[in-house]
Amino acid sequence: MSRDAALKEAKERNLDLILIASQANPPVAKIQSYDKFRYQREVELKKQKQTQKVLALKQVQISLREAKNDLQNKAGRVEEFLEKGHRVEIQMTMRGREKGLKEWAKKKMEEFLTLLTIPVRREGEIKQGGRGMLLQIEKEK
Repeated sequence: MSRDAALKEAKERNLDLILIASQANPPVAKIQSYDKFRYQREVELKKQKQTQKVLALKQVQISLREAKNDLQNKAGRVEEFLEKGHRVEIQMTMRGREKGLKEWAKKKMEEFLTLLTIPVRREGEIKQGGRGMLLQIEKEK
């Protein structure tokens, strides 16, 4: 149908001519009330937002003084977060004189990563920050 004929028919029905796909050959248009079209579009967008999975950044704190068993428990928690698709920030807290033992802290962080059974991808390197060291990881795809 030509554009003029479509516009004429839309006016006769007291409706609007809405362009749906301008890139198609020939372009696709629809005769419908624009208010109804806009409402349907808003409903679709709301549905899409509800079905989207919101991924958060989860944090797990470890310490230089923690025992192997405690680290294994926290590694299990990290794996739960990773299975759900979240990114995890591992934060190693260091107090007082511990801040001078950076190499030992990095070694301890690497040890913690070996406790994980899930393959992970690092987001950058281990960084010095705040009260200790930080590392962000996510599940490898």
